[in-house]
Amino acid sequence: MSKIEPQPGIMEIALYVGGKSRIEGVNNVIKLSSNENPFGPSDAVKDAVTRAAHELHRYPSTDHAELRAAIAEVHGVQADRIICGVGSDEVLHFLAQAYAGPGDEVIYTQHGFSMYKIMALSVGATPVEVPEHERVVDVDAVLAACTERTRLVYITNPGNPTSTMIGLSELERLAEGIPPQAILVLDGAYAEFVDGYDGGARMVEMRDNVVMTRTFSKLYGLGGMRVGWGYGPREIIDVLNRVRQPFNLSTVALAAAEAAVRDKAYAEYCRAENARLRVWLAEALGEHGVPCDTSMANFVLARFGSQDEAEACDTYLQTQGILVRRVAGYGLPTALRITVGDESACRRVAHCVGLFKAGER
Repeated sequence: MSKIEPQPGIMEIALYVGGKSRIEGVNNVIKLSSNENPFGPSDAVKDAVTRAAHELHRYPSTDHAELRAAIAEVHGVQADRIICGVGSDEVLHFLAQAYAGPGDEVIYTQHGFSMYKIMALSVGATPVEVPEHERVVDVDAVLAACTERTRLVYITNPGNPTSTMIGLSELERLAEGIPPQAILVLDGAYAEFVDGYDGGARMVEMRDNVVMTRTFSKLYGLGGMRVGWGYGPREIIDVLNRVRQPFNLSTVALAAAEAAVRDKAYAEYCRAENARLRVWLAEALGEHGVPCDTSMANFVLARFGSQDEAEACDTYLQTQGILVRRVAGYGLPTALRITVGDESACRRVAHCVGLFKAGER
């Protein structure tokens, strides 16, 4: 007798686990586990949300025209090549839905975003993990892993949780070298934190096999709104819009994102503060014997001598009301990912790591 069964690959998915937000018995938690903007959204965004609340009985736009126009204006890209999603995650998933399936392969790197594997499995495709070299994407290894079955190559640049990145020449070599049936997907969730980096936008305009994604969850402080966007060849964006739900973004989310992207002064303030405190935090941790790779994002990857030491430090930090992120699930068991918070949070976590290393806990 037949029975109800999910599609192949679904039951292989391990549920995604986000960064902790609570500690039992602790009220004033310093949350440095989810790479959120410690300053939150700008006042302009809050005002836009308040105004949008008066239109909650109306359906939102289906084409996101006003938000796409704002993104195009601020980032110097073409509005008709933009697609908006529920976070950049949804755009990344659209690509898997539209371009991968049973018999196809989806490539991602060793320490890449864990959702890539989930996206591949959800559409019945085969996920292919490629080793990195000292926590940096290895272009040669990615190209060597490509086959006639490769349909998507997901690259997080800068990486999460590594915080490292590869340069434009390596990205171009990758785009040039992948098979003709494959799409290179540049996940730029942290692109705004890199001076002079466009996330791959110019590459998109020069090639027909590159798609870039960006998010409002990090620099713009809108993690709770879930808004992201993708930029790609018109033909690919047309395909993705065919699988996108027409009302995937709410009226409030659209208003918040438009106000956020237009508030360039606030974005620059957040970017500058992150850059300043990122350097301070990495240096402070280094002085306590905890090295970090040069970070290009809004977090640092603190590396310890062993998995036991990393986990013990995390446990100690929790007793002090501080939440960071264990990243053993990303193949980095001896490390902790620490979000760059505001100045007081950075000083507090560095001080507590120092106490831990000195054995004064």
